[in-house]
Amino acid sequence: EAVEKFIPLIMANANASVHAEKGCMQFDVTQQLDDPTKFSLYEIYADQAALELHGKTPHYADFAAKAKDMIVGRSAKRLTRLAGFHKH
Repeated sequence: EAVEKFIPLIMANANASVHAEKGCMQFDVTQQLDDPTKFSLYEIYADQAALELHGKTPHYADFAAKAKDMIVGRSAKRLTRLAGFHKH
């Protein structure tokens, strides 16, 4: 039940992040095949300031408030992007 409620919340947050935040370059949402209750988010921001701004946006605050009881366990990794390859 929480998964069905979580998906539209995270999708709205990701969409708003990419379209409303100048510094959010990419926001991918993935769901684990063998355990559909697990999700991974892959977000690319222009710089540290853009990442910090993301956490202060109204759409993130709305997502966090609505999804807080649905999220059990969380981990984050900070990465440096070396390159991006995309099929056009």
